[in-house]
Amino acid sequence: MQATKRNTALLSFLLGLSLISCSPADKTPREPIIMAYYVPERDWQPASIPVEKLTHIIFSFTHVIDGAMKFRHPEISGPKLRDLVAQKHRNPNLKVMIACGGWGADGFSDMASSVEGRRKFISSAQAFIRKYKLDGLDIDWEYPAISGAGTRARPEDKENFTLLMQGLRASLDELDRSQTLTFASAGWKRYYDNIELASVLEVVDYMNIMTYDQVSGVSQYTGHHTPLGNVPRASLDGTPMAAFLDARYRADSTRGWTSDSDTRSVEKIVDYLVRKGVAPKQLVIGAAFYGRAWKGVSPARNGLYQLSKGIHFGWYAYHKIRSEIEPDSRYLRFWDSEAKAPFFYNATDSILLSYDDTVSVRMKMDYAVKQRLGGLMFWELGNDTKEPGGLLDAIYSSTQ
Repeated sequence: MQATKRNTALLSFLLGLSLISCSPADKTPREPIIMAYYVPERDWQPASIPVEKLTHIIFSFTHVIDGAMKFRHPEISGPKLRDLVAQKHRNPNLKVMIACGGWGADGFSDMASSVEGRRKFISSAQAFIRKYKLDGLDIDWEYPAISGAGTRARPEDKENFTLLMQGLRASLDELDRSQTLTFASAGWKRYYDNIELASVLEVVDYMNIMTYDQVSGVSQYTGHHTPLGNVPRASLDGTPMAAFLDARYRADSTRGWTSDSDTRSVEKIVDYLVRKGVAPKQLVIGAAFYGRAWKGVSPARNGLYQLSKGIHFGWYAYHKIRSEIEPDSRYLRFWDSEAKAPFFYNATDSILLSYDDTVSVRMKMDYAVKQRLGGLMFWELGNDTKEPGGLLDAIYSSTQ
């Protein structure tokens, strides 16, 4: 009789575990997500989009127009979005999402500043998702309470962003199939002083950390714009970049801003967010399918952390790096073992190029897996090479 009771108890325990593991409330995928931001290419060929290698694809962008979520040119973008959704026949598990916002996209602060404004936007977002039969929404507000590229910002954005995301979650939950809600966040600490992080994360599936442009397209100082590794401060000693970071840290501190006197990286911001209590499974780190380059760069340290004479190009698609930079003997590739990132230096023309390659994106995905993060996203799919062995191939193969 006692053995029977033990067996019954064991059976009940195992059944309970089974029910927990199959619970609809547990939306966390067992494998890391591979999430592509995607800007429709001029040579539109939806059948060539490698949807089989993605878990999520985010069509970019809609904007806040007259307080509602809309395409600027629906006659062009609408049919392309429908074509993209149709590609789910090649990957039925693919989540096709829509992004709203982007760098320099205004209207968020004004829209979110009132109950009526939020209600109008949320209603339009739900209608948009219904119309195009989408699987989710990404909010790319750059940035709440911080102006990006001249966008309107106000201190109340901090609370209003929470209310907006809460309203969107409630609205998306009314739809007839599960919806993924994400937002694009910054790879630097000050951003998180200006959102109610815990409250927002209660209602979203993932936070997509833009761990690129960590050295911006307007910086006079060279550096890794999308590094994985956390470079020790001592490694910058004696460089022009070190002096610049020290000055920025002092200036930020006088304003009461959270800042650093060293470089930014994936590891650094993930560690910071986990210490703030964020669940790793909600963090999606970013890779760059483009490079940034500076001209007039000193050969010291092969151009790294030096003062330049200006931007050579603000961004350069990875497929152009593969076809134009890699075969050019003037460009020598270097690997920074601390930053876990590659860079090119052209001593003939004094040009430094920072970028992600197949080695670094694979390392980023390996890091995401080891740290039990949500996965990896990237900006943006159209910049990849169309030949085999590109960045997406490297990311995808690392999960197989």
